[in-house]
Amino acid sequence: MLDRSLSPEFKVPEDFELRHPERFSLDNGIPVFYYPTPGIDAVKIEITCRRQREKLPLEQTLLPSFTLQMLLEGTKHKSAAEIANILDFHASEISPILTFGREGLSILSTKKHIFSVLDLLIELIHSPSFPEDMLIKRKSQRKLSIQLDREKTNARAGQLFRKALFGPSHPYGFEIDSQQVDIISQEKLRFYADQLLWQGTEVFITGNFTKENLNDVFDYLNQVPNKSILEGVVLPESNSLEQIYEQRENAVQSSLRLGYFSIPKNHPDFISLTVFNTILGGYFGSRLIKNIREDKGHTYGIYSGLAEIGNSNYWVISADVQKAHHRNVIHEIHHEIDRLIHEPLEMDELETVRNYQIGQMLGRFSSAFDLMDRFRAVYHSDLELSFYAEKLEFLKRFTADEVMKTGEKYFKNSPLIEVIVG
Repeated sequence: MLDRSLSPEFKVPEDFELRHPERFSLDNGIPVFYYPTPGIDAVKIEITCRRQREKLPLEQTLLPSFTLQMLLEGTKHKSAAEIANILDFHASEISPILTFGREGLSILSTKKHIFSVLDLLIELIHSPSFPEDMLIKRKSQRKLSIQLDREKTNARAGQLFRKALFGPSHPYGFEIDSQQVDIISQEKLRFYADQLLWQGTEVFITGNFTKENLNDVFDYLNQVPNKSILEGVVLPESNSLEQIYEQRENAVQSSLRLGYFSIPKNHPDFISLTVFNTILGGYFGSRLIKNIREDKGHTYGIYSGLAEIGNSNYWVISADVQKAHHRNVIHEIHHEIDRLIHEPLEMDELETVRNYQIGQMLGRFSSAFDLMDRFRAVYHSDLELSFYAEKLEFLKRFTADEVMKTGEKYFKNSPLIEVIVG
């Protein structure tokens, strides 16, 4: 009989070998990565390309996102309602992909209906109509979203942190307002779709396909454009600001952001830095949670994380705190960083973090969809899937001394940008 009063035994796998996706090259030169899912008929196809936002004037920074969203609002032969009905009938989704590095379209469907959805996808790509009435609606929605984000201290702090980190004239730090929405037009959308979209196209497929089925999928994907990558632009140097404080008289809380530039995933110290970050503020048992939430009650949650925008990487602490205590919270953040640099972890805390990070990492490989996400993450960082085996080995053996050395190297004399809204 199973004794349900006992928790399952925690076991760390001895090895961790991940299967690479099958790789193909289409007739149009597009590379395709494919993970088979025997017995599972859900299908996911992601078609991505290099994002071109940096090649546009700052005032046109919203053009890529509007273009991809408007692809779904009508073609020369179908209205937005007809497109939505087709997707509903086939229990499928087509969604824009928008990050600071990649853009494109994602399909989530079933093996039974995927070819009907691919028919629609090709039509969306090759004959979008960008209807004026839907564009007006989208622009109105975006203006409202911008207005609401400015009113929310948390969202506003995130915007201002990027501005402080990169500078107001950098594409990643540029503040978006309604003026950037107003300049979006049908002509600009057509220009972006015809000239800049689909450069350096790549396809990632997860599904249960026979060889014949897969070749039929490839016949559709051969119709996806694969334009040559235009010569890149040199981004301006980041012009960081030390502090931004935006006061809100009626706010009952202050939203904080503290952080600075960091290292990329392919840096030799990246894994050890993720461990330091987790201990400091990367999970619900972190030092910052125990100090600022549990001991002092100044916040419901405070977290730190490593992030990337395009080819830039940064580290940031985020929190919404009682307005009267935001200075004390900032002091305690510096105090906890200093403690991690100079005081070795107790064995209980070290093992808790070790088990948490191992469990969290392994939990990200629970499905073939997850495996493709993890592959794409290392592939776009010029790494191999062996990165995860190396990470597991480090997590199994890291010591308190290594945590202190990492903290001393990256945080002892590092400047912290400080943003407060509230």
